[in-house]
Amino acid sequence: MPQSRPARWTARDIPDQHGQAVKRRPTGTHHGDLRNALEEAALALVGERGPHGFTLAEACRRAGVSVSAPYKHFADRQALLASLALKGYQEQRRRYRTALAAHTAPAEQLAAFAVAYVRFAAEERALFDITFLAGLDKGRHPELARAGSALHDDLMPVTREIAPDPDEAFELLVQVAAAAHGLALFQQQDMLPGPWNTNSSVEEQAARTARALAGRRAR
Repeated sequence: MPQSRPARWTARDIPDQHGQAVKRRPTGTHHGDLRNALEEAALALVGERGPHGFTLAEACRRAGVSVSAPYKHFADRQALLASLALKGYQEQRRRYRTALAAHTAPAEQLAAFAVAYVRFAAEERALFDITFLAGLDKGRHPELARAGSALHDDLMPVTREIAPDPDEAFELLVQVAAAAHGLALFQQQDMLPGPWNTNSSVEEQAARTARALAGRRAR
């Protein structure tokens, strides 16, 4: 199921609050955009150590700013990660909408969504880990709950075409998303046998599983 593959996010690709790419000053110099410099540093650290493997002070050092600098924008490390998680949700939504728009049959739309899900996990490992594995408190950061609900709102009309009952449609959505999520984690953890642990194989498995789940509901 071919899709255009956007380049992996880099320091210059993280969008600002208006969705525009922000150009950075080199690390170690005065930052005209401190918020994005800290997000860039945190994203790099998560890529190296995971979402729990660094301190806010380390992000400051990586960004080349003083340890007191982040408090103008982030109360603590969780607030910094929450800002990145929100960007993760936004990038997922962009990818999912593109995937859905490429098809008209609902089963194929769900298959495309599942492919986009595992592809995001593979291509944007740090953002995926922050979004799903950082243990962020959505009560403290309700914007994350709203972003997750927006993904649900985009996908429910697709599952409703297969299963008109709202409860069954929601169950189908959960099943497809859970299968894609599990495959993404299996790939990350090298839990699939060698030939099945490639990006193309995992994407094919995600698509087949989504189609099978949709087919069971459509009977």
